[in-house]
Amino acid sequence: MTTLNPPPAVLTIAKILEDKGHETWCVGGAVRDAMLGEQHLDWDFATAATPDQVRKIFRRTVPVGIEFGTVGVLDEHNVMHEVTTFRRDVQTDGRHAVVEFGASLDEDLARRDFTINAVAYSPTRNVVHDPFHGEKDLRAGIVRAVGDPQDRMREDRLRALRAIRFAARYGFVIEKKTWAAIVDSAPHMSRLSPERVRQEIEKTMDQVPCPSGAFANWRDSGAFATLVPDLVGVTDIQLRAIDHLRRPLLPTRPQRRLLRIAMLLAAVPAGRSGNAMKALRFSNAAASWITSLLDSLAGLEPSMRTALAASHGATDADIRRWVSVAGRTRFASVLRLADARWWAEREAGEKAPGDAAVASLHRRALRIAYRDPVELSDLAVDGTDLQKLGLSGPALGKALHDLLEAVVRDPTLNTPDRLMALVKGRSATGTGA
Repeated sequence: MTTLNPPPAVLTIAKILEDKGHETWCVGGAVRDAMLGEQHLDWDFATAATPDQVRKIFRRTVPVGIEFGTVGVLDEHNVMHEVTTFRRDVQTDGRHAVVEFGASLDEDLARRDFTINAVAYSPTRNVVHDPFHGEKDLRAGIVRAVGDPQDRMREDRLRALRAIRFAARYGFVIEKKTWAAIVDSAPHMSRLSPERVRQEIEKTMDQVPCPSGAFANWRDSGAFATLVPDLVGVTDIQLRAIDHLRRPLLPTRPQRRLLRIAMLLAAVPAGRSGNAMKALRFSNAAASWITSLLDSLAGLEPSMRTALAASHGATDADIRRWVSVAGRTRFASVLRLADARWWAEREAGEKAPGDAAVASLHRRALRIAYRDPVELSDLAVDGTDLQKLGLSGPALGKALHDLLEAVVRDPTLNTPDRLMALVKGRSATGTGA
């Protein structure tokens, strides 16, 4: 057996516990990913030591979940490793378990969700303990529940969504009986908190290169029917559009995740995306940004599609109008959503604007958005100027918006003299600004 090469701090923590007489193993995602050849920083432990013993042995600890047997131990690099006492479940409500300590390693592994997550590794002895053949399933590309799949899903309804995410992340298949248990579990997923459901959506967007397969499984298993009913009718083409949006590999790219979520919610019936985000406890900022994008997408996509299909293409005035509607800083995101939709349609054999036309539009839009007047703040006059003409209240606001429409059509009008003359002329004729 080749070593799984955990960081030196992991070997140090295990050795300290074992030198104190406490059996200790590495468990969980780090072992799984190391077997797949992936790096994983968060190595966790299962041990015979009780939480109190762990806190006495290590100087720097965090009480992560003492009632569940978990203590966070900080290594010399301030990386926290969860150290959890061997335990067994004595009661569960479908999400949270009551546990008792004093279990064996095998009993502790038997309470875990999937065989690929129920492999233990001793870094001090370079030994793998795998009573449920998780390594074999890793090699075969299978997500299989530990023991009876129905029992595992009843113990924690979140496991069904985790199984779907793991399968999509690694390109695995879900074992037949495990899939049947996921389907049976779907009607009971209302026990899950909205925050947990949202987190699973976010993790899928972050971890899975092409999330369409995962969310197709949410739909086909009945998970959407319980958790996000507005997405029950989402189509394969609508889901495939998400795959065309890059995933946020770096924490400095949070909007990439939001774009993917926006593409998923674009399948929600018109006007209901805000309700779906509220139900899933998205932040007000995220909900506002996504709602704005989807409103702009719904309003602009048909005209963009038509213009790009025409022989003459989009005019500068077309692009100024689109940028004005979406906003200078948001139009590129709206175009990315439209492009993702068109990409999925082309892949399915349907007619949609092509890559070259979209790329050209993107380049032109960037130039126009930061060169031409497209927002009220770009006007050469403001409300104070119009007040000097006797305008106030709603009439003033309407005049400003009318002026913006005029300069979007013809940017040469955007001078103080021409705009003021335009307002005076229209006021004199009673047609408004």
